Amino acid sequence: SLFDESIATFEDDAGAYDQKDAEGFIKLNALRLKIAGKKKR
Repeated sequence: SLFDESIATFEDDAGAYDQKDAEGFIKLNALRLKIAGKKKR
């Protein structure tokens, strides 16, 4: 199994998750919605 209990949290994860990564993910995920919105105009 790939599950690792020591990093399965956003709090005490020994540095496995960086909150700054979320911003890039959100922008990348939103890109498809922006493009779709522009095509509908």
